[in-house]
Amino acid sequence: EIFNELIFPRLGAKSEKVLVGPQHGVDVGIVEIGDKAVSLTCDPVFIVPEYGWKRAAWFAVHILASDAVTCGLKPKFLSIDLNLPMEMTKEQLEIVWDTMHRECERLGISVICGHTARYENCYYPMVGGATIIGVGEKDEYVTPRLAKAGDKIIITKGPAIEATGIFATMFPQLIEEKFGPEFSQKAQQIFYKMSVVEDAMTAAEVGVREEGVSAMHDATECGVWGGLSELAQAADLGVRVEK
Repeated sequence: EIFNELIFPRLGAKSEKVLVGPQHGVDVGIVEIGDKAVSLTCDPVFIVPEYGWKRAAWFAVHILASDAVTCGLKPKFLSIDLNLPMEMTKEQLEIVWDTMHRECERLGISVICGHTARYENCYYPMVGGATIIGVGEKDEYVTPRLAKAGDKIIITKGPAIEATGIFATMFPQLIEEKFGPEFSQKAQQIFYKMSVVEDAMTAAEVGVREEGVSAMHDATECGVWGGLSELAQAADLGVRVEK
């Protein structure tokens, strides 16, 4: 309601270069630049100290990248703003930034600009914002509007991946007491399955649009059901889930 009433009617200057603009259930905008399609997505930088600094930094990068890859274009560039709490030490920031650098390097993402400072009244977990930019051909991206009646729904891993990984990381002793150390260790490793970067890029490599996948969405807020609901809303189609 807020989006429809306040945001959507006021989107600045109109441009024919905007191929995919803001809409419910769509995490990525697409613009035409020259003969290329350029994707952009923005999200908060989400750092949870309780995960441990390395895990928290990994999580922050993949929260951003997992939205970006749902358009099918490979993420290439990162612009990041870090508004850090006063209590964050240089040593803690070094661990976080080194982990983010290494993960971006592994994913082929170059950091191109940003802003970093500590401010009063800034608190975890929201410590800034970032934009990821992807580049590809104009026939290589997908969006929910390309979904068609009769398309099949494929879930690449399964439900409750994020919930399991976070619970196991936040409450390892409790889970170990209830289910044993082996179960606890396996549950903690699920944390690193939350990313959908590899899933989305693999799907796009197989083929897009008429040749393969027509639309993609990650399952974050409200899980699989939330993702399906947003995808259906953006595609203006119904969804039938039998099992």
